[in-house]
Amino acid sequence: MSEKPKYYITTAIAYTSGKPHIGNTYEIVLADAIARYKRSQGYDVFFQTGTDEHGQKIELKAEEAGITPKEFVDNVSTEIRRIWDLMDTSYDKFIRTTDEDHEKQVQKIFKKLYDQGDIYKGYYEGMYCTPCESFFTESQLVDGKCPDCGREVQPAKEEAYFFKMSKYADRLIEHINTHPEFIQPVSRKNEMMNNFLLPGLQDLCVSRTSFKWGIPVDFDDKHVVYVWLDALTNYITGIGYDADGNSTEQFGKLWPADLHLIGKDIIRFHTIYWPIFLMALGLPLPKQVFGHPWLLQGDGKMSKSKGNVLYADELVDFFGVDAVRYFVLHEMPFENDGVITWELMVERLNSDLANTLGNLVNRTVSMTNKYFGGTVTDKGAAEEVDADLKAVMENTPKAVDEKMDGLRVADAITEIFNLFKRCNKYIDETTPWLLAKDEAKKDRLETVLWNLIQGISAGARLLESFMPSTSKKILEQLGDGHVTEKPEILFQRLDLEEVMKKVEELHPPKEEAADESEAGAEEAVIDIEPKDEITFEQFGAMQFQVGEIISCEEVKKSKKLLCSQVKIGSQVKQIVSGIKAHYKPEEMVGKKVMVLVNLKPAKLAGVLSEGMLLCAEDADGNLSLMVPEKKMPSGAEIC
Repeated sequence: MSEKPKYYITTAIAYTSGKPHIGNTYEIVLADAIARYKRSQGYDVFFQTGTDEHGQKIELKAEEAGITPKEFVDNVSTEIRRIWDLMDTSYDKFIRTTDEDHEKQVQKIFKKLYDQGDIYKGYYEGMYCTPCESFFTESQLVDGKCPDCGREVQPAKEEAYFFKMSKYADRLIEHINTHPEFIQPVSRKNEMMNNFLLPGLQDLCVSRTSFKWGIPVDFDDKHVVYVWLDALTNYITGIGYDADGNSTEQFGKLWPADLHLIGKDIIRFHTIYWPIFLMALGLPLPKQVFGHPWLLQGDGKMSKSKGNVLYADELVDFFGVDAVRYFVLHEMPFENDGVITWELMVERLNSDLANTLGNLVNRTVSMTNKYFGGTVTDKGAAEEVDADLKAVMENTPKAVDEKMDGLRVADAITEIFNLFKRCNKYIDETTPWLLAKDEAKKDRLETVLWNLIQGISAGARLLESFMPSTSKKILEQLGDGHVTEKPEILFQRLDLEEVMKKVEELHPPKEEAADESEAGAEEAVIDIEPKDEITFEQFGAMQFQVGEIISCEEVKKSKKLLCSQVKIGSQVKQIVSGIKAHYKPEEMVGKKVMVLVNLKPAKLAGVLSEGMLLCAEDADGNLSLMVPEKKMPSGAEIC
């Protein structure tokens, strides 16, 4: 008997800075669906997830909470694992970067890379973003802010160890060019090549001395290993890698990973830093890195400061585990960001789950009991209409296979629900309730119900990877021609008004917060560092006007920039702004905005910018375009 082929899949390990929201939770559900599907195909799957627990951000949060960093990460890691389990995910290993065996191997890896000359000691001087735990040069900043998260950066200088990234850059470029499947989707690959690899890699800071919550460099205890060298190596330490050459049999079997599943915001670390670390260790690269898009709440990225964060356990209380799984998997496009709202959740539950699927199963079980006492067989009373249903039944597994091979999970689920929709149409075409009135058509009625049971069962088996509990419930109701005495309601329809009323009770709307403010509660304010005073003449030298954005597109060579064509009076100016994380190009078109018109033109990411759009920024780095309060014509002077 031949051995099963292996399949090693990982998620990014979740950062233990706080409770994961539904956007974070999407990744573990997506990975679980892929892992379950691979198991159903006969693969020997190993599915690893876990938590990333070191860094300055953790140290600061623990200090704020009045507990030790270890106590802080223990609490958050436990909460993350609780939510992963709540979502019925079938991971095989949950690794923590505070695990003793992981920390020991990270120290050995660091020493190995140092001894072979890939790591050297120096000084780092640059701009540092604490939330991202990343250093940047002035040229890498976007509008003076962190190019990854858009927040403020601070100047920092400290002794550090560095990794010689440029030593392996050409090998990595060659690997990416000769392995087109390595980075997916293709747009992520183009971004990495054009924005980072081809312009030339700088050496990477891999240790810190300004905080202590990290894995100590064992031969220089002033230093702790910088978060990315620590976190990324979990993919090999978790399966038994040993830097001294004594790796386990499991490591030999599982590595290289078949799929690293990560969010698009950390694609650079996984497709540039991680492959280069592996090259330096003499290890093969993972077969594929997939940078999935974000799940957005309403029209923006989830943020506690915006008050628009949704949590998996809260959604489960309203809709149930499988309904939430269905939604996050089905509503997320392959390459573009998906959107989640309470209203959309209710709509999908009622239409797709309660009606298309739940009602189909209910009607089939009820009719089989009513007309045949719960048991039917294939009487062979076929008609032309049966052929199309059977063709869809036969083709759906192939279509799902094809979609899943390309990691198009949402499309795979759509194929399954197309089968359920075809079953519903088959009921309308065959009208079993009319066949039941004619004793001469009893065999035909039984054949119809048999075909229905086969079609629904085929869909339910395919559904197991995505909605495991629902799949099991359906198959338990539909045996091989024998159904349960009473159908089980799979999904209860919900009233949108009632749901929204309960949501408002959980999350009082902003109007209530305003009332509290009037009652004496202080409105949140921000104090910023004051700049030098200017004269009225200096202010008068700046020309501000109202502009209308007539077109907007992404700057191809940048993750953060949008390029807008702005009509100002009879002129059109091209303005580049670092607001891509906050606005989509299509959202910009038609907006009336405030523009600094006479700013000296400059090139950003190779694109000429002839002015500046004015924005407000809160303490979390969230931006809002400044727009006129009243209707104003394009070109109106702001004074």
